[in-house]
Amino acid sequence: MREFIATVGGAAAWPMAAVAQQSGRLPTIGFLGADALGFGPWTAALVARLRELGWIDGRTIAIEYRWSEGRNERYAEIAAEFVRLKVDVIVTVGSAVPTIRQATGAIPIVFAVAIDPVGSGLVASLAKPGGNITGLSLQATNLAGKRLELLRELILRLRRLAIIFNGGNDQTLLEMNETAAAARTLNLDIAQLEIRQMQDIAPVFEKLNAEADALYVVVDQLVVTNFNRILTFALSTRLPMIYSTRDFVRSGGLKLC
Repeated sequence: MREFIATVGGAAAWPMAAVAQQSGRLPTIGFLGADALGFGPWTAALVARLRELGWIDGRTIAIEYRWSEGRNERYAEIAAEFVRLKVDVIVTVGSAVPTIRQATGAIPIVFAVAIDPVGSGLVASLAKPGGNITGLSLQATNLAGKRLELLRELILRLRRLAIIFNGGNDQTLLEMNETAAAARTLNLDIAQLEIRQMQDIAPVFEKLNAEADALYVVVDQLVVTNFNRILTFALSTRLPMIYSTRDFVRSGGLKLC
């Protein structure tokens, strides 16, 4: 989180200052996340860090919050709105960047996290991202194997792994494929639980039978928005769960990594 805020501050400082001097209006950040509740800690940290840098929300800077509510189709609509508002920088997540960059090649775009920004084509390289896009790499794919190794050590009976993921998100597909590949090297059977919208969650858990010994949750905007729903269903199966972020543990989920 600290590194993310520093990245946003560094990327946003000079163009916003220039705009403020030239136009007299408040420099504006367009913030696109999943929902206000799930992103509460992120937005609070952003506001706090900006204040430390001298940018005070409502006084010396404006922040326009928009929420996708876990629906990827909202990205284009929100991106177009940010362009109309002439925001000075857009802060978002990796999965939204391909859509947002179609709307603007001029407004700086800072992604909070992306699973593999180079492999997915978001940036040219980690050292020199190029264009108007920069941000942080989560490197979640590289950790999938380590998580499963730890999971197998903790669950001696682990034979079949269920993976729940958003099939409409290229970023989560990268992590899902890496997790599945790592599971195969450990001789684990795999049950892929694909979701694309809220309505898919209940059906995939109904298909999840007693043969699954653990559940791997690939985290993205759809999962963040519907975390309580997913957690409720997962707890009803009494399966051990593992995630890529600690936020889910703090919200009531058990993480084994």
